[in-house]
Amino acid sequence: MLDLLWLTSTVYRAPMCRWIAYTGPDLVLAEVLVRPTQSLLAQSRHALEATFEVNADGFGVGWYRAGVDAPGVYHETRPAWNDENLVSLASHVSSSLFMAHIRAATSTVSRTNCHPFRRGKWLFQHNGIIGGFSHMRHQLAAATDPEVFAQQQGCTDSEAMFGLCLSEGLEDDPAGAIARMIAQVESARSQHRIDDPFRMTIATSDGQTLWAARWQSDGGDGPSLYHSASQAALDHASARAGVIESSATMVVSEPLDGCDQHWVEVPPQSILRAEASTVEVSPIAL
Repeated sequence: MLDLLWLTSTVYRAPMCRWIAYTGPDLVLAEVLVRPTQSLLAQSRHALEATFEVNADGFGVGWYRAGVDAPGVYHETRPAWNDENLVSLASHVSSSLFMAHIRAATSTVSRTNCHPFRRGKWLFQHNGIIGGFSHMRHQLAAATDPEVFAQQQGCTDSEAMFGLCLSEGLEDDPAGAIARMIAQVESARSQHRIDDPFRMTIATSDGQTLWAARWQSDGGDGPSLYHSASQAALDHASARAGVIESSATMVVSEPLDGCDQHWVEVPPQSILRAEASTVEVSPIAL
């Protein structure tokens, strides 16, 4: 979600954000954003599977409501734990499909750069980095549909990726559009001879189906991605048995509890499609 790399001595370390997405019966957002042991709010202070433990550079929530075409969004640049409105909002809003994101950045902290991004009925959020993004920014912008580009407000590689997905047919062919976006980025990396890797997990939705993908251009330690494995995962994550129904799925960058059996890792180079409790994972075909 970042267009700059953090340089420590001679080793590049990209800050990693944390995110969560839920699809299923209507659920109060706080059941997964606030109440679990390792909730997204807890991860904003103590992430376990990220290069940076603290994610303090803004956050966002996006949710869908039946009968309303465009999803609602709430963005803030302060740390998630320091926003007095977040817990209140999450305790009063319920939705059958929502996502949330906490950001770790080295620069450009602004609401326009907070995820999830919204375009029409679509939401999009990202964790990771396009290595060498500044060198290929112009090429990727030129590959973006002018109408889509005109609506971009931020300056991150994350929003550039969303714009490419929309330009590549996200509305009609989400899996294909995500694959074509990845191919565009990899082609630009090759043309500009960029050695720094492209590593990402993303989530996107039109309010009906949730799509998530994990990609890394190298064999390094890329961003992690999981989906809930069973009712036990849903119950244990909320710490309130029966609150989250079995006909639901959570997709997370980091498990919401400490039980490995509750979560299934999504392999690198894979795309996930989830609708309620139905989950399909397949390789990304470029």
